[in-house]
Amino acid sequence: MTAVYTWDVFSTLDGYGSYGPDGDWGGYWGKQGPEFLADRLAVMSEEQRMVLGGNTYRLFEKLLGPVPEADLDPVNSRMRAMPTTVVSTTLTGPLAQPDTTVAAGDAVDVVARLKEESKVPLRSHGSLSLNRALLAAGLVDRVQVTIFPVISGRTGAYRIFEDAADFDLELIGSQTFDGHIQELIYRPTLHG
Repeated sequence: MTAVYTWDVFSTLDGYGSYGPDGDWGGYWGKQGPEFLADRLAVMSEEQRMVLGGNTYRLFEKLLGPVPEADLDPVNSRMRAMPTTVVSTTLTGPLAQPDTTVAAGDAVDVVARLKEESKVPLRSHGSLSLNRALLAAGLVDRVQVTIFPVISGRTGAYRIFEDAADFDLELIGSQTFDGHIQELIYRPTLHG
C-alpha cells in the first residue's frame, strides 16, 4: 500500500498561491481566524512527512529559520519540526531545519519512491512547480486548496495551476473557517 500524498496550497480566489516578488503574500495574512488556525494546527499535528521543493524550502528557511522557537506560532513551530524531505537538485545537506533531508534527482522518481516506502502520509505545502509535475505523473492523491477571501489580480504572483494538465476533480471534503475561508479537498483524475 502506498502513502497518501496531499498537495496542500493556499490560494486567492483568482488562483494565486505564493509569495510575490515584491514581498506581498497575496493578501492572505491577516485574514486567518481562530477556527482556521486551530484546524491548521490539528492537520499539521497528524503524523506525516512534509515534502517540499527547493525553492519553497529556501523560503521557509528565510522566513522561519531565524525566528526563535519561543516566538513561533504553534502552526509554524509544528511545520518546522515535522520530518521533511526536500526534493532538489541544487540544495545539499545537511540542512538547518531539524529532521530534514535532501533527496536529489527527478521529483517524480523521488516521490514515487517515498510513496512506496513511507509508513505515514505525505503532505506538501506550496511547492507549485514540484506539485504540478507530480500531479501530471499521477502521484498526487489529494489536492487541498484553502481559498482566502481576496482577489490579487494586479499583485498576484505564481498562478497555482498555470500550465498544469487538465484534471477532473472529485470533491471529497469541504469546510468554511471563520465565516470566510473555504477549504476544498479534491481527488484529481487526469481528464481524458
